[in-house]
Amino acid sequence: MPPQRSTVRVRVRPLGDTALLAELGNRLDTAINTRAIALASALKKRRDVRQAVAGVASVTVRFDPDLITHEALGAAIRRLATRRPPLEEPGRLHRIPVVYDGPDLDEVASRTGLTAQQVAALHGLPIYRVFLVGFVPGWAYLGPLPDELVLPRRSVPRTQVPAGSVAIAGRQTGIYPLATPGGWHLIGRTSVRLFLPDSDPPSLFRAGDRVKFFSTHE
Repeated sequence: MPPQRSTVRVRVRPLGDTALLAELGNRLDTAINTRAIALASALKKRRDVRQAVAGVASVTVRFDPDLITHEALGAAIRRLATRRPPLEEPGRLHRIPVVYDGPDLDEVASRTGLTAQQVAALHGLPIYRVFLVGFVPGWAYLGPLPDELVLPRRSVPRTQVPAGSVAIAGRQTGIYPLATPGGWHLIGRTSVRLFLPDSDPPSLFRAGDRVKFFSTHE
């Protein structure tokens, strides 16, 4: 039986001479992310593709220009993108303990009209999806965040955010794996190590994994 197809739209555009960007959407959506991961997996099996990296709603593709052209690969991507992804297996579930005492917790509570305890409870309610791993080693973009907690990024980013800081911004949440600059709202901290340089892969989280936060005390 031929694979089922859908009416999903994909926009393909060049990224230099040997790469393409396939855009499947423009929003934080688990179904779109599933399609992006499936498309990247299918493209990695092609001889003419050197690398395929799934993003939140897109796939970046590096190809061999001696084997295929922009146009031919773009057509192949459009065909592959219309296939329904295989039945998704749930990603690994990570339970992450959080001490909800971040420096921005009270401000987040004030701006959302909630108490600090309600912010912590809402943040720990969903099972989040790992949409993308990037930015710095070990960082994972998690979501979607409950609507009640959605806030824009800080107007003035911090020059240094401690490793282990649990943060929110927009419809996403994440954990800073290393001490870096950052503009997200810090609502808590965890002792879990996310960047494991001696492991393969070195990131604890992988795209498609699930993350559940729970409140703890030191």
